[in-house]
Amino acid sequence: MKMKIILLILGIIAILFILSQLYFMSSQRNIEQYSFEVLETFDEIEIRQYEASLVTSVQLSSNDYKKSSSKGFSILAGYIFGGNDKNEKIAMTSPVAMTLKDKTTMMFLVPKEYSKENLPTPNDASIEFKNMPAKKVAAISFGGWADDAKINLYKRKLVAALESKGIGYTNSFSFLGYNAPVEVFNRKNEIIVELE
Repeated sequence: MKMKIILLILGIIAILFILSQLYFMSSQRNIEQYSFEVLETFDEIEIRQYEASLVTSVQLSSNDYKKSSSKGFSILAGYIFGGNDKNEKIAMTSPVAMTLKDKTTMMFLVPKEYSKENLPTPNDASIEFKNMPAKKVAAISFGGWADDAKINLYKRKLVAALESKGIGYTNSFSFLGYNAPVEVFNRKNEIIVELE
């Protein structure tokens, strides 16, 4: 009898897990993303032209991925889930972007329906709105969960691929994360760098 109950509980947990993953996968399709055009593809690299965009951002004192991603996400998510002067919920967008510098800046794309003028004012004074100009970048993708070691590995792979083709790049690298932390399947991450 005990074994049947345990198996039943495990079965229910497995079904709930599968349903939650299917929900996350289907909801990803409806999330607004940065607009870009792929100009060229070689090896594992895409050369992209991004449109100008408006982002909400927060600067963090650390460049440690785990600390920065957790703290930055919680600050920006607080704002879009109603932590503003209008208690207004703003749609989640994807990917979450993090600059790869001594101090990390985390950014969420602002949905196209908003401008700087009609965005609610954040309750947290560390949140800023920034207009990001159009830019040409090179991107490399990888799966699974990101950490500092993986980010550095794919940054080196990206640099090596660009140097082998003689493509000039700047020191403006960013990490892009496409999935919620609880998503297990089809995880997607990217390292991008602005080109000269």
